[in-house]
Amino acid sequence: MTGFTIGHLAKQAGVGIDTVRFYERSGLLQPAGRAASGYRRYGEAELQRLGFIRRAKELGFSLDEIAELLSLSERRSVAGIKSAAAEKLADIEARISDLRRIRHGLKALVDACPGHGEVAACPILNALGQPAKARSSR
Repeated sequence: MTGFTIGHLAKQAGVGIDTVRFYERSGLLQPAGRAASGYRRYGEAELQRLGFIRRAKELGFSLDEIAELLSLSERRSVAGIKSAAAEKLADIEARISDLRRIRHGLKALVDACPGHGEVAACPILNALGQPAKARSSR
C-alpha cells in the first residue's frame, strides 16, 4: 500500500497529527487503511479533504457546517452549497455588525476614562456595574 503516513499527511496539510485523528473520529475524514506494518496510510484524496476542511475553518465554518458542505459536495448539490455559504455570510455580517456596535460602546467608555483618579469615578467600571436595564436605555 502506498501513500502518506499520518505524520506526512498532517505536515502536508498543515495540521497536527491529533487533528487528523480527531477528524477521523468525528467522521470528517475516512479512517485510513493500514499497511502490513500496521501503520495508517493516506492518499491524495485525504490530503485534499484536509485542505478543504482547513480552508473552510479559515472562512469561519464550524465542523458541523463543514460536514454538511462535504455531504452536499458528495451529492453534487451546488444550490445547497451556495445556500450554506450564503447563510454563513449572513451570520458573519451580523457578527461584524455586533462587533462594530460593541467597539463603538467600548471606545466611548475608554475615551471617557481619564486613566487616573478614584476607582469609584471610573466611567468604565460605572458603566459595567449598572444594571442591564439602565445600560440599554442609553
